[in-house]
Amino acid sequence: MNDGPTGAAPRRRGRPSRTAAEESGRGARERILDAAREQFAERGYDKTSMRGIAKAAGVDAALVHHYFGTKDEVFAAAIEVSFEPTAVVPAIIGGPREAIGERLARFFIGVWENPATRAPLLAIIRSALTHEAAAKVLRGFVLRRLLERIAADLDVPEPKFRAELAASHMIGIAILRYVIQVEPLASADPEEIVAQVAPTLQRYLTQP
Repeated sequence: MNDGPTGAAPRRRGRPSRTAAEESGRGARERILDAAREQFAERGYDKTSMRGIAKAAGVDAALVHHYFGTKDEVFAAAIEVSFEPTAVVPAIIGGPREAIGERLARFFIGVWENPATRAPLLAIIRSALTHEAAAKVLRGFVLRRLLERIAADLDVPEPKFRAELAASHMIGIAILRYVIQVEPLASADPEEIVAQVAPTLQRYLTQP
């Protein structure tokens, strides 16, 4: 005897039903990413679930899997807007070589000073300290997709090592200023931080 609905087709995991896709409307992907950024920022990586993201976005959970596949992938996509490396790298390396350190420092501090991009970055920094998946995303965006590309385009010796030094400097500032909020760094004027950090980044990325 068949206990299920007559003629009901089995649902494929990870793909939304036609009804779910239709009800989600246009802009569903953007709503999912907005919800994901909020969830990761408020709950951290470990406590955020695909179902929780779907609920916050007002869509079927299968739609989240359909667009992003796994929690790691939606996490990566949720923070990408903060960096946008395809647009940032040309802007940083496109100007005078002697000011690349200042441009990089200004970009990085500017991203953290903007509340819209700060929230997902807080989530990734906090989560990266305790969760390998979050640390992998941080390495991928901050190091490989941003700093290593900048260093490689500058044609300096040991570009990867130099990129890691620059990353350690900027991530250290982010942790102390925005996560732990150590004074007086936490209350310092952003321009003062840029002025102090830029020469060090310049040396890392351009000195022969």
